[in-house]
Amino acid sequence: MRTRRQLFVALLAVMAFLVPGSMTPAAGAEGATVIRFASLAPPGSAFMKVMKAWNRSLKTATENRVQLRFYSGGSQGDERDFIRKVRAGQVDAAGVTTTGLGMVVRPVLVLSAPGLITEYDQLERARSELGPRFNEMFEAAGFVNMAWGEAGKNRIFAAEPFARPEDLRAQRPWAWKDDPIFAELMRVVGANPVRMGVPEVYGGLQTRMVDVVPTSSIAAVAMQWYTRLNYVAKQNFAIIVGGSLIKREKFDELSEADQEALMDTSERAARALDTLSRRDDQRAYDSMIERGMVEVDLAAHRAEWDAVEKKARENLTGRVYSKSLLEAVEKVAARK
Repeated sequence: MRTRRQLFVALLAVMAFLVPGSMTPAAGAEGATVIRFASLAPPGSAFMKVMKAWNRSLKTATENRVQLRFYSGGSQGDERDFIRKVRAGQVDAAGVTTTGLGMVVRPVLVLSAPGLITEYDQLERARSELGPRFNEMFEAAGFVNMAWGEAGKNRIFAAEPFARPEDLRAQRPWAWKDDPIFAELMRVVGANPVRMGVPEVYGGLQTRMVDVVPTSSIAAVAMQWYTRLNYVAKQNFAIIVGGSLIKREKFDELSEADQEALMDTSERAARALDTLSRRDDQRAYDSMIERGMVEVDLAAHRAEWDAVEKKARENLTGRVYSKSLLEAVEKVAARK
């Protein structure tokens, strides 16, 4: 179970600069400023090369004045713990998914609203055009978003057949306990979402406490959830978004030149990770289909899915994000 959890969180949080590292605090080389970075990624992550390159690039760009120290494998808890510890100064930065980002700036969850951003080009436009707006919100909350990231296409997986939204009513969908987005979608469908943490999901699938899971293909394979699930939607309803946050006070300790170097190297690392994530997510999806998982084409009932996704977005308006923000993202997503 431990191994499956480690693999899952590594892939789920790929966008957030996940890499193995020391868990023991130590002084930086010759007085270097050390940025303590909390991550869910386990030792042995496939993205280790990218992360090592990021740290090397940062040290080179700052002439060894700044370096990163990673607290990996969830040693600092989950995303809720990360945010709390960054605020308390126990760590300086963290890699999180949209759920973690939403704990700091609630409206950022609009990027994961069902049926809104489903293609990578839409996400890239949203990050480019609306990223500065969100980044201002993070700064107002005492954080700096060093870079945006992603972790694969969010699809619906199920143990029992489904094709229409109503087919999920009698099933037991899992919703991450800190994520209001998928939970609302399932409520609109007429299902009762089961709230639990990520480590509990495999056991929930074993006991049939849950039998519907929203996740990326890389996560489904890494966590072995696919072994308990038989059907997967061909069409995804969102893309898992994330970011890398640092406490504003820690960021302000750096000189202007070193701040620029940190932001530049983190952005380059994030884009390299995006490339890996997109490739591996598609490979994982293809692998599951080859192994016998049934691909469910939702196209025949697209109007029904569009309707429940739209209703969920509307229900979340005012509670999670503003109408004007939703409209801004819709405008960006609709543009070709």
